[in-house]
Amino acid sequence: MSKNKPDAADELFEQEEIESLDELESFEAAERWAPPTEKPGEVAKRVVSDAEAGWRLDLFLVSKFPQYSRVLIRKAIQAEDCVDVDGIHGKPSFRLKPGSVVSFRLVEPPRESPIPEEIPLDVLYEDDDLAVVNKPADMVVHPSRGHWSGTLVGALAHRFAGQLSSNRGPARPGIVHRLDRDTSGVIIVAKNDVAHANLAALFEEQRVEKEYLAITLGSINSDREVVDQPIGHHPKFRVRMAVAPDDPDAKSAQTFFEVLERFRGFSVVRCMPKTGRTHQIRVHLGYLGCPILCDKLYGGRSEITRDEIAGIFDRSPSGKGEAESAPPILARQALHAHKITFERPTTRERITIEAPIPKDMQDTVDAMREFRSLQR
Repeated sequence: MSKNKPDAADELFEQEEIESLDELESFEAAERWAPPTEKPGEVAKRVVSDAEAGWRLDLFLVSKFPQYSRVLIRKAIQAEDCVDVDGIHGKPSFRLKPGSVVSFRLVEPPRESPIPEEIPLDVLYEDDDLAVVNKPADMVVHPSRGHWSGTLVGALAHRFAGQLSSNRGPARPGIVHRLDRDTSGVIIVAKNDVAHANLAALFEEQRVEKEYLAITLGSINSDREVVDQPIGHHPKFRVRMAVAPDDPDAKSAQTFFEVLERFRGFSVVRCMPKTGRTHQIRVHLGYLGCPILCDKLYGGRSEITRDEIAGIFDRSPSGKGEAESAPPILARQALHAHKITFERPTTRERITIEAPIPKDMQDTVDAMREFRSLQR
């Protein structure tokens, strides 16, 4: 599959869109939305409850008016005459106080839905309420700047036309949770709003068990390890997250790790996050000194060849090295959402869905077994 790498501006925009996803998903689980009684052009007023104290202004409005995307809400806030808090114009990141009155002059909601695209999908499970899809690497979940086509949402709109939930608004039909672009594996899709609300509540209540497989640079010292470290924004690099114990805005995060196989210089690790923070597994493995292989954002490189795994770097007469010209055996972060266990919304039956190990990761592990075995 060809790589379509975004430029730095695209990366920054995408991060801005998802950086508060943890908060947004918790709001979705807590709220049971009803259409607003006000019409476009009218002013809707909402009072901040004690439970909503400290929420960002933009996410508060997204939670109250889900027919609008966060991008549209931010634009409305930045306009001078659309949004105010107690009569004062605020920024999207403004933190609300209990009892404050937020006024929002409703605009005409966008009618645009994702353009259906005939992209093959590996559907692992399907019933009347949901589907579980094996997302390939290098696929963005929902459209964003620089990634308007080839998205999971576009593929879902074609595969499940008219059968997806609308809780996340018209731009993200069916999307309950997400995976990073280069992370492959299981992702749940809701087919109706009731199922979506129930599934979102399961995620919020940490009743969804997620198991990932990762190939790391280096090996965790112990066979099993629990990292309980809060995650916040990196102090210098906007697109990164970091372990931030001294950041009051950092969010608690817990991940269980188990080393499944060790090699010289590498390891295969089972990862079970209890929470679902942005980049959580990637940040916690980096905190342990074992970043995910080919994770350019946190590990410094984006690909590796079979020759590099074998330790062969210069066999060519030109002296340039065959390892440099050989095609990569892995060209994305080695992280795969392997299993997910949850309750079906209707029957409450607990089920586990598994996505097979993708070929690029399996080929990489096979090469490590051949050239990097500890028995050699």
